Amino acid sequence: MSDLEQRCAEAGLKMTGQRRVILKVLGNAEDHPSVESVYERARELDSSISIATVYRTLSLLGELDLVIRHEFQEGHSRYEVNSDHHHHLVDLETGEVVEFQNDELEALKEKIARDLGYDLVDHRLELYGKRIKKK
Repeated sequence: MSDLEQRCAEAGLKMTGQRRVILKVLGNAEDHPSVESVYERARELDSSISIATVYRTLSLLGELDLVIRHEFQEGHSRYEVNSDHHHHLVDLETGEVVEFQNDELEALKEKIARDLGYDLVDHRLELYGKRIKKK
């Protein structure tokens, strides 16, 4: 059983064959796939999976906080397994999503919240950029 399947079972989610396939696709994704990409990849493993099943499963996994839905200013959602804390830099020319972590940034966010009289409980940071062209 994969870590994601284990987390679903702990959340009380009934594990059907089609859900297992969708979880496998998400767990193997090295990118942040859209619903359509998850559907296409899942259909390669199980041709009986419908797009409606993918939508319902992703929605349910989102409600259980097991996946995170991102918009990335593209007009469609992309998904990733909710695992380690990180941020994203989106290449505006290619759509590539680069994940990063930065200890200085983490400390600064905590300091800002504290200076304003808050305990930081959640946040999301997305950076957008264009690759610098080498001369």
